[in-house]
Amino acid sequence: QVQVVESGGGLVQSGGSLRLSCVVSGDISRILTMGWYRQAPGKQREPIAVVASTRPTEYNDSVKGRFIASRDYVKNTVDLQMNSLKPEDTAVYYCYSLIENHLSQRDICWGQGTQVTVSS
Repeated sequence: QVQVVESGGGLVQSGGSLRLSCVVSGDISRILTMGWYRQAPGKQREPIAVVASTRPTEYNDSVKGRFIASRDYVKNTVDLQMNSLKPEDTAVYYCYSLIENHLSQRDICWGQGTQVTVSS
């Protein structure tokens, strides 16, 4: 079993900042990638930031220069610092992790999601 637990989020005015945190625990041999997706009402879930040890962090064009993802490889956490927030950033944000367990099985694990609302 793998648990993905998010924290942070909430309501903020346009131009403000929020920080999301995520911790992954359980039957994990190694974490291949971690990151964040979001889903706005009526839209598909989209990737926001993907953090892997083998390449630079990848960001959605809509958040480049405003959002920063940081990963702690010891604590198995990934944070998302969101600055200069816009109303169009309003969505449910999901943490995900591509993990490999001790049986060398791979799986994508998701958190429960946390709401971010940006008022104009």
